Amino acid sequence: MTRVRRRDFLKSAALSGAALATNGVPSSARAGQAPQGRPRSNAARLARREYGKTGVKLSIIGFPGFALTKLDQQRVHRMVAEAVERGVNYFDVAPQYGDAEERLGPALEPYRKDVFLACKTAERTREGAAADLKASFEKLRTDHFELYQLHHIGTGANDVDAAFARGGAMEVLVQAKKEGRVRFLGFSAHSVEAALTAMDRYDFDSAMFAVNFACIYKGRWGPQIMKKAGEKDVACIALKALARQQWPEDARERARKHGRYRRCWYQPITDLDEAELSLRYTLSRPVVAAIPPAAEFLFRPALDLAMDFTPIKPEEEQQLKALAENLDPLFRHG
Repeated sequence: MTRVRRRDFLKSAALSGAALATNGVPSSARAGQAPQGRPRSNAARLARREYGKTGVKLSIIGFPGFALTKLDQQRVHRMVAEAVERGVNYFDVAPQYGDAEERLGPALEPYRKDVFLACKTAERTREGAAADLKASFEKLRTDHFELYQLHHIGTGANDVDAAFARGGAMEVLVQAKKEGRVRFLGFSAHSVEAALTAMDRYDFDSAMFAVNFACIYKGRWGPQIMKKAGEKDVACIALKALARQQWPEDARERARKHGRYRRCWYQPITDLDEAELSLRYTLSRPVVAAIPPAAEFLFRPALDLAMDFTPIKPEEEQQLKALAENLDPLFRHG
């Protein structure tokens, strides 16, 4: 892709920070205060899709709570206000995301009744999951979650078995749903086998996993989960739509030291043409929504790209397939 297009994408990402400081948000948010009520604007708003067969509709781009870690609270208020104004109603966060819950709670409070708030637990025992759930309610200033999930299953041996064992985390999730403290249950997966096993064990409402062109074309990772989810009416939530590949060895250390990329464990796409094709590819799959990378400077460009979403064309898919051949995908199967 051309250098001009790459510069344009990075410029758009850079301008997002400046725009958040002054434009498109209520004056109370600009002052660093939580605005009262929903912001009113005629700005273009994101499309929404059905969350399974629940009757709930989610914005096709979700808010990546991880991006809030260690940010100034005033900036978080501005980010959340702008996101809501532009039609984002799906917010994702987890205890493992540093202080993101503490940051998101007060910023989201004015809009809480109008949004779909999703949280997770990486604990696999009943006691650990119960403690996570209680702490997340307190930090996020809420008494319920629309969605609560097992976080990144498949990252350890017998991970799914541990969550479903007697005294395991699933006991907490199921009980919370029965009590009305959680409306829907789901999981995020880093393993095809773990995702398939989890869907065999319980009728989850949604599955969150990488839906990425390089993972699918080069790594053959993901279609198996989408297929089973379709058979079982499990809604699919896409991760890594704007991921390019694993960090090349010579760039990994530089990335860790770079403030912008410190939370990106993979190489994000920074080329506008590639980003547009990659996001359109993901949103053209049977997914409800996509969560952008956990980097503040990439969130607004993702919104911009998604505003004018059109399904990807066969010839464009061929471009991505050719690109994938030279990449090292985040996940591989088999």
